[in-house]
Amino acid sequence: MHKIAHTAIAASLALAFSAHAAKPASATTATVQEAPLRAHLAFLSSDAMEGRGTGQRGGELTVTYLETQAMAAGLLPAKHGSYRQSVRIAGVKAQPHDSSVALVAGGKPLPLAFAKDWVWAPGDARPVHDMDAELVFVGYGIQAPEEGGWDDYKGLDVKGKVLVMLVNDPAPTAAEPNRFNGKGLTYYGRWTYKFEEAARRGAAGVLLIHTDASASYGWSVVQNSWTAERFQLADADLGTGMQGWMTDASARALFTAAGQDLDQLRAAAEDKAFKPVALNARVQGQTRAAVRTLEQFNVAGIVPGTDPKLKDELVIYSAHWDHLGMQGDASNGADTIYNGAVDNASGSAGLLAMAQEAVRHPAKRSQMFLWVAAEEQGLLGSAAYAARPLWPLNKTAAALNLDSLNFVGAAKDVGVQGSERSTLGRLAASTAKAMHLTVAPAHPDLGGGYFRSDHFSFAKAGVPAFSISGGHDWVKDKEANDAKRKAYGARYHQANDEYDPNWDLSGMVQQAQYTLNLGRMVADAPAMPAWQPGDQFAKARAAGK
Repeated sequence: MHKIAHTAIAASLALAFSAHAAKPASATTATVQEAPLRAHLAFLSSDAMEGRGTGQRGGELTVTYLETQAMAAGLLPAKHGSYRQSVRIAGVKAQPHDSSVALVAGGKPLPLAFAKDWVWAPGDARPVHDMDAELVFVGYGIQAPEEGGWDDYKGLDVKGKVLVMLVNDPAPTAAEPNRFNGKGLTYYGRWTYKFEEAARRGAAGVLLIHTDASASYGWSVVQNSWTAERFQLADADLGTGMQGWMTDASARALFTAAGQDLDQLRAAAEDKAFKPVALNARVQGQTRAAVRTLEQFNVAGIVPGTDPKLKDELVIYSAHWDHLGMQGDASNGADTIYNGAVDNASGSAGLLAMAQEAVRHPAKRSQMFLWVAAEEQGLLGSAAYAARPLWPLNKTAAALNLDSLNFVGAAKDVGVQGSERSTLGRLAASTAKAMHLTVAPAHPDLGGGYFRSDHFSFAKAGVPAFSISGGHDWVKDKEANDAKRKAYGARYHQANDEYDPNWDLSGMVQQAQYTLNLGRMVADAPAMPAWQPGDQFAKARAAGK
């Protein structure tokens, strides 16, 4: 690293500590300061942190930084004197060149190439699988009793079979415009649910049929993800022996060779009366994968509550500390560090700045600041926390998540989509009003955004949760700020998502302040938030998990 970078980092750290010390002790409200937020953002997204990659040195450096800063802010360790919570992760990378697996339809192997036509990897972190399994088309692979008894399995025993499924969930109709949340995606449409349901039923594998429209992204996204090392929780329930995708063209070739019409079956799958269809096809051969186990860490600190009774209940603020780390070949001068300044050094820095103030202004309920690992690998750190919580989930009032803060500028509105699922929606609106903000209009969640950030791990476990997003109704420079926001799309998950010292961080401070204010409202309220009646996550809360 250049000398100027070292100097900038040292200055940032000095600024963070001096801002903390300079805050007048007489202040009566928790006010998020820009100086420490900027300092933490600059450091966490610097080359020194090497992109904060899962299983890489940069990740270890990040955890050390976060726990020392949590200590400096005055947070108490959340776990028996430690700020760290272990997250055991299995890394899996398919080895197609050492494998002999193939799809056989009508007695003949299909000429499918790994990555070009299909991808697969073991979902159970086992390096070798000998496959000889029948293929069955199960439509969308959904069982949803609350959707009028929708069941794509119809009692079929799928143990030992490989299931072929459509991505997304059934479309609304004129007669049922709100089925499966209308135009919005439900969790049943996410590929994670489809893998989980197949594993629960003892299937040998799952192959998803990809289209750009149903997945909301192109085949190249699948290629890039499934040809690289993939991560899963080592201590979680095992997945199926094969998980993967195939292109639409490959699926058409498979169904035709198996004596079926894919378009007809797609149409049939839109009806609740659909029944699984056995294909005259099998998966045969051996799959091989490289498997390793590694340990990562969540970082968690506590601000104890002040009320003798309510202090046993908790509000969680979360952000993921990881990004994509170091990738590629630097020999040709390419930038190999994926700094992840916006995603999500910004959220992690915001939490540190918020924690500094929350310690000085505790609430009635306790508050936890939680930096989770391996979000980019499938919400693994937050899932590990939900599976082994450091605080009872039935005494956790809410989980408020920050992922990619507003680096553009101050806005007149704030995004709270997902809050309407629980009584958090009312509190979110009240908090916005108190800050003279409007709530950004809700829109159909076409891409299933609610299921793609760390708050979702808490929602699945029954804790009312959502992610706070930045507004888009800019206070000034609308045209220029719209252009800034749009331009970030080309930097998302790229090596040039880097910190710019010229950024106006008023939007980040605003977003962090809103989140802290909302959390404080939850922490001081007479009762904990509750899911709206009928919400799919209310059952977990009612079960007291």
